[in-house]
Amino acid sequence: MTLTNVVLVHGAWADGSSWAKIIPLLAAKGMAVTAVQLPLTSFEADVATVGRAIALTQGDVVLVGHSYAGAVIGQAGNDPKVKRLVYIDAFAPDAGESAASLFAQFKAAPLNDEIRPDTEGFLSLTSKGIATLFAQDLDLVEQSVIHATQGPINGAALGGTLTQAAWHSRPTFYLIGEQDLAILPVDQERMATRMDATIKRIASSHVPMLSHPVVVADFILQAAA
Repeated sequence: MTLTNVVLVHGAWADGSSWAKIIPLLAAKGMAVTAVQLPLTSFEADVATVGRAIALTQGDVVLVGHSYAGAVIGQAGNDPKVKRLVYIDAFAPDAGESAASLFAQFKAAPLNDEIRPDTEGFLSLTSKGIATLFAQDLDLVEQSVIHATQGPINGAALGGTLTQAAWHSRPTFYLIGEQDLAILPVDQERMATRMDATIKRIASSHVPMLSHPVVVADFILQAAA
């Protein structure tokens, strides 16, 4: 069964525009694309936002999540309209786990030192962190755009726990960024293997949808087919 609807879910320190290079590539192949705008205020609010986007689609869905959104799609993906899951450099919690609980098990990633909390518990990245550890394979202009448009995430959202992990019951695909300094490749490999996902590896930073959009789009189309 070939699917023609895709819902794209951005991660922390991003918004829907992080998929700007992917959307036209998928649309050119006949895909109906929705890029969700997460509030990043709580895990529950983020899952509900994705649920509304799924409800508005006309037909079955490929659900794609980057980074933190791997946790979000793991919960929201239990919707019966979701037939396949795609993880892009993403957390992949099981039931009873969260992005934060997985992260606590990982070897400390270099990006951690460039995360800054505000007085209300929202986390942002420094410009240095974006340039050298988050999007190090983009040019200076694109790095500056990421810094200016980043969506600060409430730290509590990272602790949102899954009640049921959708990847247990759906074909799952995982793209590993081999130069990722936010979620290290060894940990991505461990999560992807646990899910028995179809794995693809690419020499990319944490944002392959911006540095290698054709590869990412082709991987999503592979999942859809």
